[in-house]
Amino acid sequence: MAFEPDIPPIQVHLCVKGGKAAIAFYEAAFGAVETYEQMAEDGERVLHANLSVFGSEVMLHDEFPEFVADVMSPHSRGGASLSINVNLKSPQEVDKAIERAVAAGAGVTMPADDMFWGARYGKIQDPFGHVWAFNAPLGKAG
Repeated sequence: MAFEPDIPPIQVHLCVKGGKAAIAFYEAAFGAVETYEQMAEDGERVLHANLSVFGSEVMLHDEFPEFVADVMSPHSRGGASLSINVNLKSPQEVDKAIERAVAAGAGVTMPADDMFWGARYGKIQDPFGHVWAFNAPLGKAG
């Protein structure tokens, strides 16, 4: 299977309750830029949106239980089933990303700390139930 050069082979496609609020959160928390949005026929739910974030792209849509039963938001499922890992360049970026997300309404699930694998790492849960992990190399010692 061939891929277009600007389309990554794996993309995150988030399902949320409250798509417009989720887009606003990701813009505030992560500096995301919405590059595409299509609303559903009801005019209230996001059928599909693309967000440019952290040098990549995340897709997003509202929950549509009347059409699709296998994809639901973490709030409907009772929690997230994975974490979205964001690899950053410096430990300071990890701390800043977590601080910005918390200021926008996220909760810290794992405070940033220097880990045994040689990285600064921490996790937040966004208001829509998705867990984001931030990771950056610590650099070489002395």
